[in-house]
Amino acid sequence: MFTGIIETFAEIINIKKENEKIVLTLSSPFTHEFKIDQSIAHNGICLTVESVSGNNYIVSAIPETIKKTTINSWKTGDIINIERSLRLSDRLDGHIVQGHVDTVATCSHISEIGGNYEFTFTIPSQFAGLIIEKGSISLNGISLTIYNVTKNSFTVGVIPYTYNNTNIRFLSAGAEVNIEFDILGKYILRNLQLKQ
Repeated sequence: MFTGIIETFAEIINIKKENEKIVLTLSSPFTHEFKIDQSIAHNGICLTVESVSGNNYIVSAIPETIKKTTINSWKTGDIINIERSLRLSDRLDGHIVQGHVDTVATCSHISEIGGNYEFTFTIPSQFAGLIIEKGSISLNGISLTIYNVTKNSFTVGVIPYTYNNTNIRFLSAGAEVNIEFDILGKYILRNLQLKQ
């Protein structure tokens, strides 16, 4: 379980395809605190630490993760948002994030307004019921608030601190991001669908 408050970055050192999975070697300022079997969100994707060696650690993505996320487009040298799992004693500063990416969204527009930033994204139409005005969303693992909702698009505002301390600053129009919808909304929508 995560909150969508990014702690730091990890850099991809190596990418290897093994059978049906992708094996990533990354380096992070927190690597010395990682341990095997620990869950870490990488651009919003919950991946398990498999080994730690010096400044580097290894995680793997299975076919289901590869199919629903941007991980297949990652390259050596890419900078990835990371967040360690929530401790029960922590404040929930963002919102409840599982690290289970639902789909990929496409950035359609970016603007700077008075030192802050607005990013507009489009999503596949089958997920339209999961975006609501002032709802929470996780984009590349970042907890953000939705506004300007249309049928299959929405906007998020990004303050300078978030812009400067996450990899959202590297996005350009046309870029894809991992998106996880609010877990409460998913349960409500599923319940309503079953009643139809």
